[in-house]
Amino acid sequence: MRAGEYTSVEQTAAEQHAAMKVNADDQNEVVDLEGFVDAGRNVVTPVLQLEPDVALAVVTAFAAIVTRGKQSAAATAPDRDGITRSQVFEEGDVYMIERPFDGFFADRYLMDFYDVTDRDLCSRMHLHTGLRMVRMMTGPDTRIRVSSLAPIDVVEVPGVTDFGLDSFVDDLPDVPDGGRRDRFNVIVPPCSFVDLQVPRGVSHQFNAIGPHAVIDSVHPEESIEVFREQMSGYAMMAQTVFLADEQSTAQSCEIVDQMPENMR
Repeated sequence: MRAGEYTSVEQTAAEQHAAMKVNADDQNEVVDLEGFVDAGRNVVTPVLQLEPDVALAVVTAFAAIVTRGKQSAAATAPDRDGITRSQVFEEGDVYMIERPFDGFFADRYLMDFYDVTDRDLCSRMHLHTGLRMVRMMTGPDTRIRVSSLAPIDVVEVPGVTDFGLDSFVDDLPDVPDGGRRDRFNVIVPPCSFVDLQVPRGVSHQFNAIGPHAVIDSVHPEESIEVFREQMSGYAMMAQTVFLADEQSTAQSCEIVDQMPENMR
């Protein structure tokens, strides 16, 4: 479903109640890339750009919360409801800053991105069992490459949106059996806040190039998706379906080498 278009109530209800995982608690479930079709499109909205010192202060402060979570005995062990706040995902370290509770089924995560050049690893293309609202924030000398197998809609509101985003299409690397898939890319520039709306079942891939990148991610149906998928707990990895068996090297998600000459 593209922005501004709607399916029927019956179709929407059926999609919402269908489980996506084969094995609910599998933290490395991979779907066949050849037959995969996105359920819709991601929508990206530029929000604001900051002066470098301000952006660095904001991103560093959010990243420090994630670091404290990794060092906290309370955050690294299950609480009374079995929720572990400090987790690890392929893009970076994660901290559940706000957890769901009875009568409120959403939660909120912070993620401190890894710099792909430091680890020589890119995160895999993947999709989630529930929708996400992600605010991506970068500091100086840092960009985030956002990718999908479906075209990405970028929102620009005249009179409000005051900076643009570079975008381009390349070949998804490591497609099995010599196949080919388009990969659609949008670049979050340094010192920027950019929002990303990720519908359930839509492919996406985040990779930070540079040391200062965080996301503030709201999961508005976390408890519902855990129940729907029959998962035993709240785990980012278990709420994920990957579209590749293994992570690839940093070269596959670099920006300069992948972008057309006129965008370098």
